[in-house]
Amino acid sequence: MNILKLLDKLSDDKFFTKEASRLDTLTDISGFGKKAAVAAVPFGLGALMTTPAKAETTASTTNTTFFKSVLTDALQLALVLEYLENEYYAMGLAAGTLIPTADRAVFMQISKHESAHVTFLKNTLTSLGVTPGAKPTFDFTAGGNFTPFTDYSQFLILAQAFEDTGVRAYKGQAGNVMSNKVVLQAALQIHSVEARHASQVRRMRANKGWIELANGGNMPSATNPVYAGEDNINQAGFNTSTKFGAAAGSASYDEILTGSDAQAIASLFIV
Repeated sequence: MNILKLLDKLSDDKFFTKEASRLDTLTDISGFGKKAAVAAVPFGLGALMTTPAKAETTASTTNTTFFKSVLTDALQLALVLEYLENEYYAMGLAAGTLIPTADRAVFMQISKHESAHVTFLKNTLTSLGVTPGAKPTFDFTAGGNFTPFTDYSQFLILAQAFEDTGVRAYKGQAGNVMSNKVVLQAALQIHSVEARHASQVRRMRANKGWIELANGGNMPSATNPVYAGEDNINQAGFNTSTKFGAAAGSASYDEILTGSDAQAIASLFIV
């Protein structure tokens, strides 16, 4: 499978609905890819409501195929992100004395988790009759912009960016895997583990374990796309900043990343 074609498919705006009230304010993510001004909803909801059923049997077959494709495409996207994290930590651990002895146990454990996630996603895709996408070729320097395997501070910066991306990306695809309860449960379990990784790495960088506003916390501007939209303080019509202020209000709810958000970020590190 061509990974970039898959990511392009998942970023197609026809699969999403506008939520202009807050997403129109997202900043331009420049080098990371096109701006994503959409919010994910369960794929096919609009299509199923607007497409007339020709026959019950035909509609049922079409819907089953459609939801399977949506499910497996979401799993393929998750697999790309897990491939990225898994290889990143393996390379970091293999980079001599890059990771201080006091921190190695943390990244060894995170690495084991990412490896398990890759195995789960590949096995699940296979069980659904779909060939898992091949691991892309990664360039963690992003064309020479980073030196994560010779500079530990940069290794931590990218680790935080990757984990924060993973948390939001899993959340963004939740609606697309809900047709399979077993997969949905596993995806939610992985999502919570990714959140624990993100919190741990953030604290290792002397950041808070959660995200306030659209500020990743002592991160270079190149990582801004990872946090775009996290300054939202309106949830279901309620202004969450009313009681304790904008920072606490925004931190009390995490925002999603759509397929195109994840594409833009991951593609920077795919050769």
